[in-house]
Amino acid sequence: VLEAHKQGLRPALGYELNPWLLCLANYRAWKAGCHGKVSFLKKDLWKVNLSDCHNVIVFLAPSVKPSLATKLLAELPDDARVVAGRFPFPCWTPSSSLGQGLEQVWAYDMKEVRREAQ
Repeated sequence: VLEAHKQGLRPALGYELNPWLLCLANYRAWKAGCHGKVSFLKKDLWKVNLSDCHNVIVFLAPSVKPSLATKLLAELPDDARVVAGRFPFPCWTPSSSLGQGLEQVWAYDMKEVRREAQ
């Protein structure tokens, strides 16, 4: 979320259920000088409607990626971009990738993901 904000993506908003990780995220935002410019909400990602999101960044375990892929396909607009850190979506072809090993990220354009799914 902090990097998204630094790259000019607005609003920059994160969801986290774990209260300790939520506190850590807010602390890191404060330390980075982004307090009040980014938001972290204690909400369940599975219950949040993402239909108005155009940039989604996820850092989740591979075991949840298939069900998350279904949610993102159902809710995100065609012009949305999804960036996955550390673990790619197993059934999607990325439009780009950056880094390697633990620092690798994959970017997916929803229009292309939908085209491949058809």
